[in-house]
Amino acid sequence: MPARPPRVFLLSPAKAGGERMSLLLNPRAGFALAWQFQERGAPLGDLFQFASGLYFRGKLAYARAFCRVPEGGCGALAILPGRGLLDVDTVITADELRAAAEVPVDLRDPRYREPLERDARQLAARIGADGEVVLLGSIATGKYADALLHIFGDRLLFPPDFVGRGDMSRGGLLLRCVKSGTELSYAPLQGAVRHGPRPPKLGKP
Repeated sequence: MPARPPRVFLLSPAKAGGERMSLLLNPRAGFALAWQFQERGAPLGDLFQFASGLYFRGKLAYARAFCRVPEGGCGALAILPGRGLLDVDTVITADELRAAAEVPVDLRDPRYREPLERDARQLAARIGADGEVVLLGSIATGKYADALLHIFGDRLLFPPDFVGRGDMSRGGLLLRCVKSGTELSYAPLQGAVRHGPRPPKLGKP
């Protein structure tokens, strides 16, 4: 059986300058992740997971469970403003996080747009014509999708089950999928309906 084409997940960022992220920078913080981060840096995925809680935890676990890693690459990349797309296991320092917090998630700002487009082009070449990229993040605005669509075209996918859901609902849905081993279906983002009615609340697992 021929190998299936790569499938890479792009994870939208947690707020680098948010209140929970500031806890990691507090020299009086009393927990291990903050100590590690302040002394020698910490993996980007761990930092965003702490800052964003359930939503990023779901995205991270789901991407790791269902990615198909391209040769010479990785299967889960997070958007970091000012840096583009980074492997979720990339260790970043407190100074690097502070620098990211200074860059708005706004396509009109070249500090955000240019690194994102640069890394997206490199990823597009790496995955080949048959590879897929799945955006796990907001599609209601263009702050991620509009920078990626003209590079990936029909290779840029999203889970239609995200439409109409809030962040907590998305995170819960993704964690359920990981637990059950059931992958969501995907659809091309090009031409898709990005807004919709709120779906029913998730029942108890």
